[in-house]
Amino acid sequence: MKEKNLRMVSLTADWCGDAALCVPIMQRIAELASIETRFLIRDENLELMDQYLTNGTARSIPIFILTNELGDELAVWGPRSPEVQQWVTEHKTKLPEQGAPDFAEKQKEMFAAFKKTITTDPAVWTSVIRDIRNRFETHLS
Repeated sequence: MKEKNLRMVSLTADWCGDAALCVPIMQRIAELASIETRFLIRDENLELMDQYLTNGTARSIPIFILTNELGDELAVWGPRSPEVQQWVTEHKTKLPEQGAPDFAEKQKEMFAAFKKTITTDPAVWTSVIRDIRNRFETHLS
C-alpha cells in the first residue's frame, strides 16, 4: 500500500462525540493501509471545513479527505455512518421543542445515551468500519 502514497486529512475536534467514535477507527485503517494522516482542528481550519459542509450548511465532523501524493482528492467520508445518523435522527425527534423548559435536560440525556452507545455497542463500530471501507475500498486495495 505504501507504493500508492495515499494521504488523508482529518478535520476533527476533541469535544466531538462522532470524532471520538470515528477517528480511532480511521486512524487504525490508515495505519494498516500505510496512509499518511494529518489531523486538523475544525475551528482552526474553517476555510477547508467550509468546502466539506454536511448538507451544504453544517460544519459536522469528523471529515476524512483521502488524496493521492499530488493532493488530488480521491474520496471523502464523514461525519457518520448511515446507521449512526439514523440513531441520531430518531433520538432528535424525541426531543421537546428547542424553547421548551426541559429541552436542555433532554438534550443532555440524549448526548449521554449517544456516548454510551458509541462506546459500548460493537454494531456501531462495525457500521463505521463498513461504511468507510465501502467509500475508500477502490483506493485501499
